[in-house]
Amino acid sequence: MSKGQITVRAARWSATHPWRAIGMWVVLVVACFAIGAATGTKKSDSNGDIGEVTRSEQIVKDGQFADPDVESVLITAPSGQLDQTKAGQAAATVSERMRALGGVADVAQPMPSPNKDALIVRVTLKEGGGEDKERVQPLLDATADVQKQYPDLRIEEVGGLSIGQALQETLGEDFKRAEMFSLPITLAILLIAFGALIAAAVPLLLALSAVAAAIGLSAAASQLVPAVDAVNSVILLIGMAVGVDYSLFYLRREREERAKGRGHVDAVEIAAATSGHAVVVSGTAVIISMAGLFLARDTVFSSFAVGSILVVAVAVIGSLTVLPAVLAKLGRWVDKPRIPLVWRLTAGKSEPKFWPTVLKPALKHPIATLLVAVVALLAVASPALGMTLKFPGTEDLPRTTPVMQAYDRLTAAFPSTGTSHQIAVKAPAGQAPAVKAALAELVQRTKSDKLFAQDGLQEPRVSKDGTVATLEVATPFDGGSDEARGSLTKLRTELMPQTVGKVTGVEYAVGGFVAADVDYAAHTKSKLPLVIGFVLLLTMIVMMVTFRSVVVALTAIGLNLLSAGAAYGVVTAVFQNTWAEGILDFRSNGAVVSWLPLFLFVVLFGLSMDYHVFVVSRIREAVLRGVPTKQAVAEGITGSAGVVTSAAAVMIGVFAVFATLSTLDMKQLGVGLAVAILIDATIIRAVVLPSAMILLGDANWWAPRWLRPRPAKHAATPTPDPDRELTPVG
Repeated sequence: MSKGQITVRAARWSATHPWRAIGMWVVLVVACFAIGAATGTKKSDSNGDIGEVTRSEQIVKDGQFADPDVESVLITAPSGQLDQTKAGQAAATVSERMRALGGVADVAQPMPSPNKDALIVRVTLKEGGGEDKERVQPLLDATADVQKQYPDLRIEEVGGLSIGQALQETLGEDFKRAEMFSLPITLAILLIAFGALIAAAVPLLLALSAVAAAIGLSAAASQLVPAVDAVNSVILLIGMAVGVDYSLFYLRREREERAKGRGHVDAVEIAAATSGHAVVVSGTAVIISMAGLFLARDTVFSSFAVGSILVVAVAVIGSLTVLPAVLAKLGRWVDKPRIPLVWRLTAGKSEPKFWPTVLKPALKHPIATLLVAVVALLAVASPALGMTLKFPGTEDLPRTTPVMQAYDRLTAAFPSTGTSHQIAVKAPAGQAPAVKAALAELVQRTKSDKLFAQDGLQEPRVSKDGTVATLEVATPFDGGSDEARGSLTKLRTELMPQTVGKVTGVEYAVGGFVAADVDYAAHTKSKLPLVIGFVLLLTMIVMMVTFRSVVVALTAIGLNLLSAGAAYGVVTAVFQNTWAEGILDFRSNGAVVSWLPLFLFVVLFGLSMDYHVFVVSRIREAVLRGVPTKQAVAEGITGSAGVVTSAAAVMIGVFAVFATLSTLDMKQLGVGLAVAILIDATIIRAVVLPSAMILLGDANWWAPRWLRPRPAKHAATPTPDPDRELTPVG
């Protein structure tokens, strides 16, 4: 039995048992969400094996150090010179208040900054004791109370826990904002597409339910594949895009068949045999593309892959089961209540004029049109040749929160509290004195180098058995700066080999944020060819099997590479420069987020199959009816233009919302995907694709003998309609 028959059987059962299908879907969504709530989300604490930074982390783990959280209370003057007497009194009050808290293990003596313009009190927390928010909130409350006592001073708390709490609150607000804006934007686009409220609401509700189920399943799956903070945002982004698109394809076809006089069940079956099959092919392509992320072998990509695969799978299942049930139950009520003017436009019988006009150059002058379009896309892609990859650092977090403003003041007064390199050394216990001497020499050499900062806040730590030693070596520069990277290079290639490296039997590595940034970018670049090769090969196989043509598969690969390259070029031009900072409200760090190119590539390759399968299948159907290639291309593109335009508008609208979020990585992801889909649904599908297919002519459908479709036997059609649209498989 073909996949088309499977989709028809599922649709028929759902359409004839609507309440059962709807009830089972509701139970499934609730159960998935409940499972996720019960298991909780296991957060990732490692990026996997990405080079020397991973070895550094392992050496530190071998030392079994107690690693308590430390918060710093910074005392400065709001303006002018710091009153040392008042600052000392405030520091004493801070120390007294902190020591009285049950979760505090130690309070260090107040320490002045080298310039005497700040005073710092470092507070060490006890290990354990509940959630991070519960542990840090009493300290934040105490700091706020001391601030009230000394209104002439600026007293603020900074640390890993307080910054983490502020970041979580920011991400939570971002997620709510994405939901708040993406929903009305999506609904508005669907209202324009359908001209009726219920028809517009159905795809939106299905997409939201798929997102809810996938978030629950993702939390449960994080027990096996730990999740990163951004995974829920990715699920929302991908889920809204594909969930709405799949429903849109299905609903538009069912509506079209009802307009021809079909009964509700017959219309649903025809939609299942055509658009439903396209959904399966598209969903399979997205899942295969996302699976390529596992080959990168790091937790960020693995987490994104799990979340994306789950939400796409749930969306496909929903579009093949509960959607037919809802449509069959609603019947013609799906077109109520109508929006008068918009309904007349969407239900009009007149031939479209816009897309035939756009297609004219490709139909009349395919060679010139193809060359101009390809050259233009290559020009847009050209900035990607200068792409630089970096992790967003603390300096790239939004400065709208007080804790990040306090962080800037802290690192300005005490440079070693900012970016630092983690020196990790492992040697036999008998070599402990030699290691200590080597580290002392290392520190002494950094004091005379402007790439490093020493202000007395960091001391070496040695494990109980004397085999492991660690040291924090600070740099006064931002973690993503060239100077910070230069200091890392000097440590790894010069200072460490010349000091610690001389100790017999020693193993050493340099870790920290800068090292993770550099090593992760190198890791991503090394894995990119493998992932791209996997995605290209599997995508080509899916397209060959779907369309029974090698040429169509190769064309799809080429078109997707063009749109991916153009998206890379736009992201590089926007975010590696400063001209768009005011427009998108970000501060450029001169780079693209390290994980973005690989993730953007696989997402684009998967999502573009929505349009490619839908458009090319229409063209192929016309060819199978004996229509000349040129006319078939015109009919296929103009006939599918309305659906493709609506689907693309939904995706672009959802992705554009993410460009407004606070964090740099979500902004870049939103811009990259929105631009990629815009280019893919317009220039690629309406200019490059028709030009290429007209030039190729009958060669479009060439396939080796083993791939050609076998002559159809006397098989039953999935519907009683003899002239129904052929499935994409033919």
